[in-house]
Amino acid sequence: MCGILAIFSENGAAIAAQEFAGSVHSLRELAYRQSAKQRHRGPDDTGVELNAEQGVALVHERLSVIGVATGHQPLYSQDGNIALIVNGEIYNYVELSEQISKRVPGYKPKSDSNVIIELYEQLGAALLQHIRGMFSFVLYDKRQQQLLVARDPLGIIPLYMGKDAGGNLWFASEMKCLVEVCTQLSNFPPGHVAAGTVQQLQTKRYYEPNWRTVLPTQPVNLQELREQLQRAVLSHLQCDVPFGALLSGGVDSSLIAAMASKLMRQRQPNYKLRTFAVGMPGSPDFEHARQVAQFIDSEHTEVSFKVADCLDGVRDLIYHLESYDVATVRCSLPMFYLARYVKSTGIKMILSGEGADELFGGYLYFHQAPDYAQFHAEMITRCEQLHVSDILRANKVTMSKGLELRVPFLDTAFVDYAMNIRPQDKIPGALNEFGGERKWRLEKFVLRKAFEDGYLPESVLWRQKEQFSDGVGYALIDALPQYAARHVSDAQLLAAPKRFPINPPKTKEAYWYRQIFEEQFPGDAAALTVEKWAPRLDWGCPEDPSGRAQAAHQNAYGKC
Repeated sequence: MCGILAIFSENGAAIAAQEFAGSVHSLRELAYRQSAKQRHRGPDDTGVELNAEQGVALVHERLSVIGVATGHQPLYSQDGNIALIVNGEIYNYVELSEQISKRVPGYKPKSDSNVIIELYEQLGAALLQHIRGMFSFVLYDKRQQQLLVARDPLGIIPLYMGKDAGGNLWFASEMKCLVEVCTQLSNFPPGHVAAGTVQQLQTKRYYEPNWRTVLPTQPVNLQELREQLQRAVLSHLQCDVPFGALLSGGVDSSLIAAMASKLMRQRQPNYKLRTFAVGMPGSPDFEHARQVAQFIDSEHTEVSFKVADCLDGVRDLIYHLESYDVATVRCSLPMFYLARYVKSTGIKMILSGEGADELFGGYLYFHQAPDYAQFHAEMITRCEQLHVSDILRANKVTMSKGLELRVPFLDTAFVDYAMNIRPQDKIPGALNEFGGERKWRLEKFVLRKAFEDGYLPESVLWRQKEQFSDGVGYALIDALPQYAARHVSDAQLLAAPKRFPINPPKTKEAYWYRQIFEEQFPGDAAALTVEKWAPRLDWGCPEDPSGRAQAAHQNAYGKC
């Protein structure tokens, strides 16, 4: 995983120089300077492609994980006509390389991303129907002066686009590279591709699964569910550097760690997966993560923090996170603290369990879903908002320390399988298949059921959903509103709709985060890139995103 930045002149002419920050910068200087703001994403190498005659600059900040010695970017076609910068990993590149080698004698990819060039030469934009992975990329065809820009189906990898006052088109992995220079700014949408010239760039959706428009009717097959997830985990183990797994002690991260450990031991019988847990002393996550680590015999590390440690990092976190959403900030603080430690151990890739709650209706407020259709519709909404919530958090927080995070639950093939399971098999507290009275059932029931034959300790496999920000220690979530109240007055909160007409904050905690965000990312365009994560108020749930605000939580402090 890396960071990318691209600049394209609107009229195709050279951008000889631009006045910026009180001095004149060449196109190369401007591109290098702005990409430096995301250099934490790629501490191993910086690559620059400049075509001054056509007004094009491509910059790649590299974190070397696959093809360490050969994967320098930009990548080029054999004739040098096509230049490519990629952020992410292509998980099926081995199979694709074998296919390419049958028509390109002697073909050997320099990295997993190389297959994008050869597929583009053969298929054009249709290549996106063949690659599987997490990615955002910018490809430039110099001869045709055409560009192709794409983002993975669920937006695991971030990508922003903008236009400056001169009409020049910009793309970058992080908004901080663009907000200073672009008057227009937006998220590049997940599952979309933009193709054409700068003047006529057409954007369309390429990922159109049927579960987005049709209510699934396929009953769950527990054995197939298990095999599908195992295949997803296996594909995510391709790595040429040391790696580990985050282990919160919840069922999602625990399953990923357990499967990774088993699969690696098929190759190396004495293999010990390195696992990491973060929390406050005595936190619920520590206790359960310890049980899993002992059960799978991993090399386990607990990273302990105090409330003050996380409060110290709020401002830095929001800079890296590029969000002011309360739920996202809360969940990011412990991971922000953990990421630095993990990277210090020499690990460059980490596995995690994000995505399961969206695919299986795992959030506690899903207990309030009024029927199957609305339950499924809400899962779709959560999947389509991942790129501005959990996945944004997971990617940007770990990459702030140059640490690649992989999320097997969001492998496209697994997503399509899981989302095509009929909702009555997944809904918590579901009607049984014979109809009748609604009975209480634990969230993510079918996922747990598929792995009940000794994969995890029973106490973890059937542990109730605990949101990450809660599980690391309830004291942190209790302290944040109190701390925010010292920085925000009653009068300021009352005037919030006038001060912040876009997504006006409703609590002092939300106001505080928004205030910090505005200082670092001023302007309406930046504010509009953020979306709010909250339970469904129309289902009778409170707005507080904490799991403990939901009545289904065993330690609930509120009622739905």
